[in-house]
Amino acid sequence: MRKLKTIEMHRMTVDEFRNAEKLPLTVVLDDVRSLHNVGSVFRSCDAFRIEAIYLCGITATPPNAEIHKTALGAEDSVAWKYFKTTAEAVAELHSTGHMVFAVEQCEGSTKLHEMDVDGNGRYAVILGNEVKGVHQEVVDMSDGCLEIPQFGTKHSLNVSVTAGMVVWEFARKLLLDAR
Repeated sequence: MRKLKTIEMHRMTVDEFRNAEKLPLTVVLDDVRSLHNVGSVFRSCDAFRIEAIYLCGITATPPNAEIHKTALGAEDSVAWKYFKTTAEAVAELHSTGHMVFAVEQCEGSTKLHEMDVDGNGRYAVILGNEVKGVHQEVVDMSDGCLEIPQFGTKHSLNVSVTAGMVVWEFARKLLLDAR
């Protein structure tokens, strides 16, 4: 086996990305404090061509050199919008027909691999603060909660790791399993 060179991968340009069909998923960051986590989420969202990222509360916004360190330019390709509160973002998502899920350990949460998605639906996932998670007010506004099963001694994953896993699962179910 030989590793492919970047030129051999035939990646989209930023303009091609902006005009391409998107995965019907918006990722919402609820008071995410780490600029590196924000950048990493941008990069994962670019990889799976999601609709948009909503940055809320204390979550930093581009342009920002620290976000760029991990986004590597994905902050230029992925559409994003800032909201003063996550509640405002959720209200807008509901008004545009999105099913909104908090990614959180909650009573009655759905295990990520067991979620049902409809290829005609629009979805949003909310990822919370690195210490406090998704605010309870935002959980209350959500249509449901998704939880990643964990089997070790820790009770959480890094927000950027969680984003990659959740976005991948939506892509797998909406794009790959639909074939």
